[in-house]
Amino acid sequence: MVRKIVLLNPKGGTGKTTIATNLAAYYASQGVPTALTDTDPQGSCSRWLVKRPEANPEIHGIATYKEQTGITRSFAMRLPEDVERVIVDTPAALPIHKLIEETRGADKILVPVLPSEIDIHAATRCIADLLLQAKVHPDDNRLAVVANRVKPNTLVFKSLMRFLGSLGIPVAAVLRDSQAYIRSAELGIGVHEMQPSRVRRDLEQWETLIDWVENRKEPSVLDLNSEDLNREELDKEQVDAEVYGVPARDAQFPQGT
Repeated sequence: MVRKIVLLNPKGGTGKTTIATNLAAYYASQGVPTALTDTDPQGSCSRWLVKRPEANPEIHGIATYKEQTGITRSFAMRLPEDVERVIVDTPAALPIHKLIEETRGADKILVPVLPSEIDIHAATRCIADLLLQAKVHPDDNRLAVVANRVKPNTLVFKSLMRFLGSLGIPVAAVLRDSQAYIRSAELGIGVHEMQPSRVRRDLEQWETLIDWVENRKEPSVLDLNSEDLNREELDKEQVDAEVYGVPARDAQFPQGT
């Protein structure tokens, strides 16, 4: 049975592509035939697929923003018959009519939110549009929020969690600000395809997200444990080196991270 999972937030930079690619990689790594639909003209998901190693499980890519000469749009968007999961990455500044179109028929809608006042305000508008314009009913259990790139021991994180708790919308996961996502993006893989010992905390945080998407199980408590809180206090170089798998003094990190 095909299930459609849409990543949506009209504000840019919230991590839609990161979550979309990692979801696709997770399903592919579990042997689930998966398609990744890139509707964003920036083409970030499409570039990630190009980087994907041949040895890793295949993910079928669909770039709806591309105009292909000689074929119809419906033909370009067709899915292989065996596909069971379709992950849709949407662009920023999505107009209402497109928001309605992209969420129509979606089994799950995930709204990533960053811990900042600007992002909290944007998420409020996005969720209101989903409820009022796209007619997504909260009782359908199709809509959830993902608190993304969080640093738990900060005031803005606590403010974000209070805001999310007031929405009456499930919080499917709290994902930390981790260099693992930068590294996986560079390699065309997901965190579930990295060495587990190096991304253990990230994998633990994904468990509630997968559980909500697959089993409609709403997490009862989403709180990072004390080990995670203490981990965030470690020197950035130490954390990066753990992900990159080399001693801290020898680690080479991407520019601008």
